Amino acid sequence: MNTELVVSSSETGLRVGLLQDGQLLEFHDEDESNNFTVGDLFLGTVKKVVPGLNAAFIDVGYEKDAFLHYLDLGPQFRSLQKYTRLVQSKKRKTARLNEFSLEQDINKLGKINQVVSKNQKVLVQIVKEPISNKGPRLSCEISIPGRYIVLVPFTNTVSVSRKITSSEERNRLKRLITSIKPENFGVIIRTVAEGKDVKELDRDLRNLTKVWEDGYYKLKSAKPRDKVIGETNRAHTVIRDLMNESFDSIITDNKETFEDIKTYIQRIAPDKEKIVKLHSGKQKLFEQKGIEKQLKVLFGKSVGLPGGGYLIIEHTEALHVIDVNSGNKSNQESDQETTAKNTNLLAVKEIARQLRLRDMGGIIVADFIDMRNGDNRKLIFDTMKEEMKKDKAKSVILPLSKFGLLQITRQRVRPELNITTKETCPQCLGSGKIQASIIIVDQIESTIDHVFTKQNEKRVTLVVHPYLYAYFTKGLFSIRWKWFMKYKKWVSIVKDTSLGIVEYQLLNSVGEEIEV
Repeated sequence: MNTELVVSSSETGLRVGLLQDGQLLEFHDEDESNNFTVGDLFLGTVKKVVPGLNAAFIDVGYEKDAFLHYLDLGPQFRSLQKYTRLVQSKKRKTARLNEFSLEQDINKLGKINQVVSKNQKVLVQIVKEPISNKGPRLSCEISIPGRYIVLVPFTNTVSVSRKITSSEERNRLKRLITSIKPENFGVIIRTVAEGKDVKELDRDLRNLTKVWEDGYYKLKSAKPRDKVIGETNRAHTVIRDLMNESFDSIITDNKETFEDIKTYIQRIAPDKEKIVKLHSGKQKLFEQKGIEKQLKVLFGKSVGLPGGGYLIIEHTEALHVIDVNSGNKSNQESDQETTAKNTNLLAVKEIARQLRLRDMGGIIVADFIDMRNGDNRKLIFDTMKEEMKKDKAKSVILPLSKFGLLQITRQRVRPELNITTKETCPQCLGSGKIQASIIIVDQIESTIDHVFTKQNEKRVTLVVHPYLYAYFTKGLFSIRWKWFMKYKKWVSIVKDTSLGIVEYQLLNSVGEEIEV
């Protein structure tokens, strides 16, 4: 199984695609202007305490105050507050917690106004990004995730992922981590740590303690609303959470991003450094890997299934609804029950993929084709549970109801990703009328004549929609060949599905757009 991470730089940030055998599994569009991402630590100020909600609203610099519930303060809230106060007052000379005296845990059933007051400074971590008209969701139970472990300050507990089932391996990992972890730092051992030696675990632990120390120096001079520890960019997060032995390559089209990722890989997994590659082809990276086309196909209201079936995906304020349809597949099986079972099995895999791809969260209701056989309904339920295990977001799945409905709740920490798959015509801007499309060919030929004869360009690359690409290159004596015979210069033609049918670009020998 070939797994690739494709990272493309855009004007607003990074676009990250995770491919498995060429199929898009995850897509992240990182906006550099978003300063409130999951994992970020801020020095906030309590603006309002609401006993009725048992929560407080915190100013972290977002346009709406962030929400902090009492249950998200964490047992070690008093220790965190003491540490923040000592560091801010310059009385704490080190980030290490070796000689730090931990405070008594807060009461699990306590009230927010017993421990939090208005205008109090609090060190908070974002656990849910701003969504719709809501501000961020916060926690004071600080955690710093690494590749193999998660570092949790102000506790000495070492816990192991429940997905590591071998008691011998659990004991080995717990024993190793206990022997190397710093005092007053707890550790959560992640599933990917299974089988790893002490050298790899120690390197990960050192990286995380370095992040904590960097945060200490920022906190010393931090003012309210300042970011104390910033989560790495989305490419780093995907690499950290998903990279394993099956990763074959990480490809990016930007030199700066290439160096950044390479440095990050050297730090967390030096043996994987060689898989980082810099794309240097003329064709855009997402275009070459087929991601642009997949995005247009996969983010629409209707999503096709192999064999003729399809999904209809609708979004409401309260939930997401997915309807499974057999389409023309109904003619391919011997009976209705077999048709329903096979179509539903294909739909299960695509639904699990769509949830991960679009990062859909909250309540999802899938309406499967009715099946009378109880074993078939159980098969659909079991297959969905198995497919959702590949998703790192937490989810709860209920068995199919007698109406064929499957209910899923999936953790939502970021806004759902929506990509517009319908294109606004660049010529009519939605009015419904454009110039005759055949004229675009004359325009391109006129422009090429101008750049060759008037501007004396030596090499030209024409970037067009795939339909125009086929028109210009079809046949032994294609239009492109006629241009070569006329100008004695070859025109390279590149397909770009992101362009409209009547859009085109002309690039010079160094890849810059030619001004005509």
